Amino acid sequence: MKKFYVMCVIGAIILVGSFCRKAGDFPEDLYNLQLSGGAATSFLSNSKAFGEMISGMSANDQFVHNVGDETFSQVFVSNPAPHFGGLGPIYNNVSCISCHHNDGKGTPTLGLVESSLLTRISIPGIASDGGPVQAPGFGLQLQDKSLIGSPEVKVNVSYTEQPFTFPDGETATLRKPTYSLSNPYIPLPAGYMISVRLAPPVFGLGLLELIPESTILSYADSADANGDGISGRPNYVYNPEDKKVELGRFGLKANTPSVRIQVASAFQQDMGLTSSVFPEESSYGQPQYDGLADDPEITDSLLNATVFYARTLAVPARRTVNDSTCRQGERIFKQIHCSSCHLPDVRTGVDVRLPMLSNQLIHPYTDLLLHDMGEDLADGRPDYRATGNEWRTMPLWGIGLFQKTNGTPYYLHDGRARTITEAILWHGGEAKSAKNAFVQLSKTDRAALLKFLNSL
Repeated sequence: MKKFYVMCVIGAIILVGSFCRKAGDFPEDLYNLQLSGGAATSFLSNSKAFGEMISGMSANDQFVHNVGDETFSQVFVSNPAPHFGGLGPIYNNVSCISCHHNDGKGTPTLGLVESSLLTRISIPGIASDGGPVQAPGFGLQLQDKSLIGSPEVKVNVSYTEQPFTFPDGETATLRKPTYSLSNPYIPLPAGYMISVRLAPPVFGLGLLELIPESTILSYADSADANGDGISGRPNYVYNPEDKKVELGRFGLKANTPSVRIQVASAFQQDMGLTSSVFPEESSYGQPQYDGLADDPEITDSLLNATVFYARTLAVPARRTVNDSTCRQGERIFKQIHCSSCHLPDVRTGVDVRLPMLSNQLIHPYTDLLLHDMGEDLADGRPDYRATGNEWRTMPLWGIGLFQKTNGTPYYLHDGRARTITEAILWHGGEAKSAKNAFVQLSKTDRAALLKFLNSL
């Protein structure tokens, strides 16, 4: 599936076929901006742009990456099965790629919430690990499919359209989602809280994991000491494998500490596949539990390969960096303080196991911190230290390719926004002043800003 690998070396880049480009074609400062992932940058810009292996890996590493690729794409089935068994007994989907289309984000559906949207659930309180309290009989994630007995519940979504008019007369229409639960297999607990979340892109995770913790914490300003209205906070979450509390950097509320935990959790919660990290079925203690002595259902070799695959997917290059309108949009992005949270530049740390990701200047446009995004985007469900109003700053790299990788671009944590303009207009809380500044821009300046964002 991903057999074309782009070779890139900072300073003098040799590209194959139609992607050939001389280093001298761009001024040095613009050329570096093109390398969103540093040396881990791919120059594909089609529907497969998010699925490229990073360059510079050994033959053995390439083999492991490809094994992970096949596992990521594989449709799992129920046991007993000679290969790729263990699905269920309750689950949301049958493969990783079913949610992360082309290694990108998911696509929401109208009516039943299916495929690439998942629903977290909990009840009020704080669990012993500091996280959310499981909903009795439902756990921490609702599974809408089952092999044994009934699915836990069906999740439904409907949208109310809200018109918006800019001062210059241009219009937009926002979709406000309403979620409801139907056909629960047992009565839902009192006071339950849900959070619907769209599957995010997979590429670039290894680079984000290598950003030093000290760097991320240096961005935090929980008391807004500098008075800029931005008070990013870190989330701290429990790592069940290391059995300690660590900085959260993955997940839409920064509720996961590492790529390994993210992958293992998805295997268990999304597909019902146990592993050495999560050896207990998600259905344990429920009537759907299969009681089979087949755990762990996914081997360490396949788990490790899938983790390595997720860590070594390249970041698509930024495009049109030398376009004057695009450069004007970048200046506006900074002037209206979008870059206060969506930080453009950071350097990764060093990991001797991943030299190809180490010491890279990258452009993810995130601080990986939690920010209050206002009541309109709130889910009302705390997640470790994240409040119901807080979300992790979404990396913007690759955002301009969502149309090509998914066919239909959707944005924000639940996919409610159909355009980047809609996504900006939903911003509130700490981002309200930046949103208001965007609204007051001239039509020409708004177009320049959007052209810049679509170049990422």
